[in-house]
Amino acid sequence: MSTVRYFAAAAEAAGRTEEPVEPGTVGQLRTVLAERHGANLARVLQRCSVLVNGERSEDDAPVAEGDVVDILPPFAGG
Repeated sequence: MSTVRYFAAAAEAAGRTEEPVEPGTVGQLRTVLAERHGANLARVLQRCSVLVNGERSEDDAPVAEGDVVDILPPFAGG
């Protein structure tokens, strides 16, 4: 298993801050998470950056056993 960690609006939409997932690709993970948690998370995921083990990753990037995937919505700050 891999671990997904949600932050800010993504955590609110998913109703949790963390959960286990099966390895695959980032794109597959987005699909699974949207199916699992519904339309609100699907909308948030469209705007989110995805980091795999701390590195920004595109949809074709692999997610391997034991990886940590961070779902980061855009942040505003000053």
